[in-house]
Amino acid sequence: MIHDPDAKPDPVAAPGQDRYGPGLAVFARAWAKAVTGTSYLPVTPAQLEEFLEGLTVRLVEALHEEPFSLRRGYQIGSDLVAAHIASAEGLGRTIEVIELRLLRDLGLSPAGPPTAASAGSPDATSGGPGSGGPGPGDDLRDRMARLLGTVAIGYARALRDRTLDEQESIRRAAMVAREQAEHALRESEARFRHQATHDPLTDLPNRALFAERLAGVFERDGRSGRRLGVCFVDLDGFKMVNDTLGHQAGDQLLVSVARNLRRGAGEHLVARMGGDEFVILVEDTTCTDDVLKVADAALAAVNEPYVVDGQELRVSASIGIVERPVAGTTPSDVMRAANITLHWAKSSGKSRWALFDPERNERELTRYALSSAMPAALERGEFCLDYQPLVSLCDGRLLGVEALVRWRHPQLGVLRPDRFIGLAEETGLIVRLGSWVLAEACRQARRWVGLSEKAPFVSVNLAVRQVRGPGLVKEVTGLLREHDLPPDRLQLEITESAMMNTADESVDNLRSLADLGVRIAIDDFGTGYSNLSYLRTLPVCELKVAGAFVEGLRAPATEPASVTDERILATLVSLAHTLDLTVTAEGVETATQADRLRAIGCDAAQGWHFGKPMPPSLVDALL
Repeated sequence: MIHDPDAKPDPVAAPGQDRYGPGLAVFARAWAKAVTGTSYLPVTPAQLEEFLEGLTVRLVEALHEEPFSLRRGYQIGSDLVAAHIASAEGLGRTIEVIELRLLRDLGLSPAGPPTAASAGSPDATSGGPGSGGPGPGDDLRDRMARLLGTVAIGYARALRDRTLDEQESIRRAAMVAREQAEHALRESEARFRHQATHDPLTDLPNRALFAERLAGVFERDGRSGRRLGVCFVDLDGFKMVNDTLGHQAGDQLLVSVARNLRRGAGEHLVARMGGDEFVILVEDTTCTDDVLKVADAALAAVNEPYVVDGQELRVSASIGIVERPVAGTTPSDVMRAANITLHWAKSSGKSRWALFDPERNERELTRYALSSAMPAALERGEFCLDYQPLVSLCDGRLLGVEALVRWRHPQLGVLRPDRFIGLAEETGLIVRLGSWVLAEACRQARRWVGLSEKAPFVSVNLAVRQVRGPGLVKEVTGLLREHDLPPDRLQLEITESAMMNTADESVDNLRSLADLGVRIAIDDFGTGYSNLSYLRTLPVCELKVAGAFVEGLRAPATEPASVTDERILATLVSLAHTLDLTVTAEGVETATQADRLRAIGCDAAQGWHFGKPMPPSLVDALL
């Protein structure tokens, strides 16, 4: 607002009440009434009238100024706009009220300003009614017309300038607002990107940002021999912290671990993959040692003590490491290898790192392929049984045969049990496979009973899950009945460690089978607990001594180690005979071993010296 009601009155615009009489106030009031409502006027009516009185005085002075000048008209028009009387309607009403009332209300005469005696005379503005020809009044009206024209021009110019100024202000304000909006948008985008690419708990880069950085390594030229490394970190036993102290304590621990990892990794990117898993990206490695140093530093950083809720905690970490050239691999291959290697570190005892080994990975892949193919192979009948003789050391008679499962793999050929039994136990397929072996062995045993009165018993290995299964007795009983097989023609072998870990109901199952007449044997005796006390109560009829002890008998009897093994075997045989148990030695491969076993009283033997595992047709020939 140009006109400040609190400012001191401008001398030019000061009221001229004493000079022009009451007509000045009358005219200013009429002018104020005319322009009120044409524009927004941020002043009171009294302030507006006071302002217009000043403009009126300036108009009158301009009319009588000698020599006559239009300069004041321009300024008066500009002052009207400055006072916010800034509309076409306001200008029109101003021209109209000045033209109709100024000279009349102020009692102006051609000779100059009115006196007190002549103020307000209705005929003071002209030569009087009926005067002939133009007089001085006509000159005053001419000046009035010209002055009003300059007021209009000054008004228009001021309004134009103000409009331009306002447009410039608007442009600048818009520009500032746009800059502020762009700045706020950039800050918002940066904030949202940070939230989208960082873990909210630890503020570490998250899985998405790590994947982006890893992919960026591969987008560069990988043909120049560049290498990279990845450390996949997983905390050991973190679940116990959550379970015992609560998730809030677990979160505090993760924040502390993340801080230590970031410090230990130095310049390398550390990201949280989720849960208690972290990953470190080591770019531009020169050799494997570069990554191993980072892994060692990470292990040391994690192993530091932490204080959570006033309680000191310690955790360790396992790390899977991959270091390789960028060329010839992909981000997904790198992360898959790191994840596999992490499991190696976990299975090796935790609190350590493991380095990716392509050969080991190939073996693992083969194991996985075999594990996946095993169920279908069992349905397709790819498994078969070979039988290895168990021979009496006294007279060489064929006492029994041990059923050994084989897998006739369509691509890999015939696979021995050590290639797939462990996989079957891990996947739980061992129960189905064991049931098939047991049924096939019973069928074959019944066939041999039909061929010869001296038919051997068939010995079948039972897995731990089979022994613990609630349906073992029912299954064996049904097979004996189905094949009309005498119970003493079936022997079930259980490892020593499995026997020690069986529950009471499992032992009851074995007793029930023994009561039926089924033979129960302890396999690989001497490699487990070697605790003979349980033999007093378990329904065992035979001990099969592990081949590790028999192996020592291949050396000359004069060697101390060989003598020791012979004494151990002699003790085992003596103890077993005391408990009315027969003893079979496994892994007999030479005549010397057989003779020394015979000399210490061992009952039977099994091994390549007496026969390799063979198909059923060759056992027929032995009968």
